[in-house]
Amino acid sequence: MFGLSHDTFLLLDAGIAILGLILLITTRIRLHPFIALTLAAGYLGLSSGMPVAQVMKAYQDGFGGVLGFVGIVLALGTMLGKLMAESGGADQIARTLVRAFGPAKVHWAMMLAAFLVGIPLFFEIGFVLLIPLVFIVARRSGVPLVKVGIPLLAGLSVVHGLVPPHPGPLLAIGVFGADIGKTIFYGLVVGLPTAAIAGPIFGSLVSRYVKPEPSPELMAVLAGRADGSEDELPGFGITLATVLLPVFLMLLKAFADVFFPDGAPFRQWMDLIGHPITALLAALLLALWTFGLSRGFSTKQLQKLVDEALAPTAAIVIIIGAGGGFKQMLVASGVGNAIGQLALQAQVSPILLAWLVAGVIRIATGSATVATITGAGIVAPVAALIPGVNRELLVLATGAGSLILSHVNDAGFWLVKQYFNMTVGETFKTWTAMETILSVVAIIFIMALSVVV
Repeated sequence: MFGLSHDTFLLLDAGIAILGLILLITTRIRLHPFIALTLAAGYLGLSSGMPVAQVMKAYQDGFGGVLGFVGIVLALGTMLGKLMAESGGADQIARTLVRAFGPAKVHWAMMLAAFLVGIPLFFEIGFVLLIPLVFIVARRSGVPLVKVGIPLLAGLSVVHGLVPPHPGPLLAIGVFGADIGKTIFYGLVVGLPTAAIAGPIFGSLVSRYVKPEPSPELMAVLAGRADGSEDELPGFGITLATVLLPVFLMLLKAFADVFFPDGAPFRQWMDLIGHPITALLAALLLALWTFGLSRGFSTKQLQKLVDEALAPTAAIVIIIGAGGGFKQMLVASGVGNAIGQLALQAQVSPILLAWLVAGVIRIATGSATVATITGAGIVAPVAALIPGVNRELLVLATGAGSLILSHVNDAGFWLVKQYFNMTVGETFKTWTAMETILSVVAIIFIMALSVVV
């Protein structure tokens, strides 16, 4: 068509669809990502020459295929996070780590607290949950707010981008066909040193130059909230055990897959127990006791908390589903195969390609979720064409790319700006720089890891 080869036309067509998606989300139109993804998928299907009867079927199959797994995991993870928040379990983890590290290294404690607490929580929930502790620690210790806050943001952000059961990594696992246990293990291996560099180390440096004064009103409210009695909080050990139970079970499955032959009874049971749905369900049932009944919550109160936990995830769920539909349209239209052939000819590492594609989409749309969804859909055909590519590292590379260069089109940018009472310029120097460091350092570690795994 238009004198172009079929593959070239498909690539240009996909570029137009992605550009249109970006414009619909980011410009004055401000269309909801769910609607924008649906429109972009429909355009791509029709303009690429797919039979009309198959266009919506492909979208429907992609939508349902993603949510059949991710929707369940999101629901369970969100309910677990809500119980941990309401019981004070996250506050207990943070306070214990702060005491263990002392005032001089309190910024390291904040990074570890956020890293642990952030595993089962969405970034926004973890931020709102732990931000009171940032204010009270800064007030009590005299440590600059940025020096305490940046490590917390780094810890929450890195697990959000790299470690299941967060929606981005979970979605990429499904797209690439990766193993969730190995992805968690590699994500922790990469994520912890990455958070250390972008959090406490960078935070200590940038706090010398950026010194915002927190709002007195906000300081009074948040610091006051964090001054509650510790006697009312669940114990540190039981809190940690509850939060990390799903991670432990998923890693146990990975261990069984490596050391036991296919078909062995123990491995079959571990595949069931370590499945993310089973693991999160087990943690949720445990949390109903550790964070609920044992803390004095009635069954009626617990039912209300569980109901309340699901409402905020509705938008996330449908965006993820729409992203799955768009991804499926890339595959069904032949675009994915065309990109794969192009990458093969260019001899670009699929892992690096996953990071680059997700990074470009993240910068353009401001959404890590959209970047992960679209990036994984584009790069997945490359993984299918090149034998020996580590699929778990593809997941991590896509997640790392989705973190880069958060700016004014990202809601997280404004969340951090307002809470820390910074100017736009100061937010660029702190939050945006931290997110970019996270992304770049993570891909360096991922590429290094690809040499040995």
